[in-house]
Amino acid sequence: MRIVFMGSPDFALPSLERLYESDHEIAAVVSNIDKRRGRRVRPTAVKKKAVELDLPVIEVEELDDPAFYEELKALEADLFVVVAFRILPPEILDLPEKGSINLHASLLPKYRGAAPIHWAIINGEDKTGCTVFFLDENVDTGNIIKQQETAVGPDETTGDVYKRLKKIGSKLLLDAVDQIDRDSYELQKQDHDKATPAPKLFTEDCKIDFSKNAEDVHNKIRGLSPFPTAWAVLDDLKFNMYRSEVGPSMDIAQGRLQMYNDELLVGCKDASVVLKEVQLEGKKRMSGKDFMNGYSGEGMLH
Repeated sequence: MRIVFMGSPDFALPSLERLYESDHEIAAVVSNIDKRRGRRVRPTAVKKKAVELDLPVIEVEELDDPAFYEELKALEADLFVVVAFRILPPEILDLPEKGSINLHASLLPKYRGAAPIHWAIINGEDKTGCTVFFLDENVDTGNIIKQQETAVGPDETTGDVYKRLKKIGSKLLLDAVDQIDRDSYELQKQDHDKATPAPKLFTEDCKIDFSKNAEDVHNKIRGLSPFPTAWAVLDDLKFNMYRSEVGPSMDIAQGRLQMYNDELLVGCKDASVVLKEVQLEGKKRMSGKDFMNGYSGEGMLH
């Protein structure tokens, strides 16, 4: 088939590479415009890879730009493949003969939205996965072509699961594309009553409340790691937390830092959390033990 691939972050790279190596033709790659950071202009991960593969690239800022529509229409693609991109207008979804499909990093209908891996881990799910589905006019609501699940370990971070899902997803996506090419797929409708949201996370959403149970605190820390990062305030400085474990039940005040058996604990509502990897504003990331070896402040997280 003749495919237009749409994506921007590195989550989409394994999918782009698998399609490139397949029997299908990538007519063009669509990605967001380059971002300026200081004096440097940085292309998206997908654009950078597409240029390396010598594929035509279309950079787009406004998806409803008539010129963008005409450019896509002229490509006469059989299928649009979307991985970690933006919400496409209905008139664009309808352009390819075989439709437009998306790879989403959850077991739909659970975790519809921009941050499915984060929210699955924050909520303590013991499994998640990937879904390939046909796009429609609503967000993550279309008919499912294929799904694959993976277990989530009790201490895994969003970063750990992200790395695994982008590989699982790339194979699942190519399988789905092959099935569409052969017209050999069966669609499964989503049960909208079982849908859960996974909205984008902002800095203010990432502050840790140590009056919660230890398991909830631990899940939030790992769910926000490595980005956008769990934080609290220590001695008027931002204190980031990246890796943790549920710790022993001890009589520690909520938010109080304490060393125990060579590990850094923080008190929560019902038990403690072990802070395995932390970073105080202006300092490097380090183990909780190493941090406390050089720390002489009040030791209270707010």
